[in-house]
Amino acid sequence: MPKILSPEDIAEFRDALCKAATERFARHGYEGVTMRQLAEDLGCSPKTPYRYFDNKAEILVIVRASAFGRFADALERAIDGETDVLVRSRKLGIAYVDFALARPDDYRLMFDLREPVELEHAELARESARARRFITQSSEELKRAGVIDGDARLTGYGMWAAIHGIVMLALAGLMRGDAPDARALHRHVAGAILRGTQPAAFAPRRRETE
Repeated sequence: MPKILSPEDIAEFRDALCKAATERFARHGYEGVTMRQLAEDLGCSPKTPYRYFDNKAEILVIVRASAFGRFADALERAIDGETDVLVRSRKLGIAYVDFALARPDDYRLMFDLREPVELEHAELARESARARRFITQSSEELKRAGVIDGDARLTGYGMWAAIHGIVMLALAGLMRGDAPDARALHRHVAGAILRGTQPAAFAPRRRETE
């Protein structure tokens, strides 16, 4: 007689399957992963995963939503209780880099891999929007505080593009040898962007020479 699975059994298997899928999708891409391989990773029948998910596209959507959720949680914790907009901006940047380097599979799932068919999934839409909001809200806060001038949206996406590029270089193993540390490079680039977008009244006055 087949074992009757408890809610805890079901949750445990789904979690194990999603962990295996996260690693495989991040390393081999969508086309390089099969349900049979996932079953082999878990030591179960090839048909077992279909009891929990319709197909691998559904699994990918769920693991991407989970990755975005963990990412947004990390960013939220980084600025919790901080009111200084410049400090908030720095902390967000540090948390972004730290998360990407500590959880490269999650990062690749979020920003370097998409399901081949656009699926409507409320959790994925919600968590990805929450993560994006944290990433771009810093420039809006800086704009309202008078720290930067110009288009806050462009500045926010520019800073995002810069930090994403740094992270991807690091994850690709291209920041070795005499290359700067990813965190140090981010601080340098973020500082340059902020200085370039500061209003004249905010920028420190040059010391007059005698």
